[in-house]
Amino acid sequence: MKRFSLKYIPLLAGTLTVLASCEHKELCFDHDVHAPKSAVHIQAGYEQEWELTGEGGTDWESMWKEEFGMEYDELRPTTPEGLRIQFYHEDGTGSMHNAAPEGDVLHVRPGQHSILLYNNDTEYIVFDDMGSFASARATTRTRTRSSYLGNSYMESTDENTVNEPDMLYGSYIESYTAERKLETDKLPVTMHPLVFRYLVRYKFSHGLEYVALARGALAGMAGAVWLNSGRTAEEPATILYDCTVEDFGAQACVHSFGIPDYPNELYTTRTDRRYGLNLEVMLKNGKIKSFDFDVTDQVAAQPQGGVIEVDGIEITDEEGLEGGSGFDVDIDDWGEYEDIELPLK
Repeated sequence: MKRFSLKYIPLLAGTLTVLASCEHKELCFDHDVHAPKSAVHIQAGYEQEWELTGEGGTDWESMWKEEFGMEYDELRPTTPEGLRIQFYHEDGTGSMHNAAPEGDVLHVRPGQHSILLYNNDTEYIVFDDMGSFASARATTRTRTRSSYLGNSYMESTDENTVNEPDMLYGSYIESYTAERKLETDKLPVTMHPLVFRYLVRYKFSHGLEYVALARGALAGMAGAVWLNSGRTAEEPATILYDCTVEDFGAQACVHSFGIPDYPNELYTTRTDRRYGLNLEVMLKNGKIKSFDFDVTDQVAAQPQGGVIEVDGIEITDEEGLEGGSGFDVDIDDWGEYEDIELPLK
């Protein structure tokens, strides 16, 4: 049976002693070089889920439609290429190890530790505040698009615009006690998905034959996720992405941390939040046209991935034929995308 997202509650029973910081409040990863060691075999397995059904949402695995043009399992993320394992020691120091995706045998000094694990093969993920397991979080890089001026259905049109995050898995062990002994401890770990996918489908009612290129934006989504709990940060961000032109309209598979401030055991739907979808198309005559949609109900019911569909999109014959059809449309005609190497604040 498919696991529901509200059951994903990491081990957070109790509170550890606040970790003392090193100079500049950064983790010092080499303080235990000469300390006696014990061995632990980290054995990592991965939950390869691309969406988790929220309360009131659609169970897409059993309700999948042939019209989507792909199998449900095709959207599942792959196993990453590498694993990063961060130990937070009880004296406030730390150590960091890179391992194979399935884990490795590591030597750590005896004592009590908290352990944070995540894949280390990302390109657009930015890791912030890693000096403490309580503050460690992942964001994604800022991306701008000159033609995108915000979504008219959102209360604010000046959200940060960002790249899609890479696939990210994470896990957190609140307390592990290492002891010096002859045998090696075995520590099985389940890596949970922290990034999900939305299959976004834009259906045209008229004028698709005039469309050369398409791209989109999904507004109101989470800008960051805490690595120790899987909870998303409260601040929203707009994800910019490219689309493919299909026989029904346009389509994109969009990576996201999910909705902001989720999960929250006190409620499942945030009535004070809105989510907006944008489609921008370049016509074969070189003209650009933009459409905004309110997808609040769809996204609120799918807080961690799912399917978003809008329809009734129309390009009139006058718009499509204006100026003739001799314009040589190229991806460069979109104008600039600019990636800014900064995490969200």
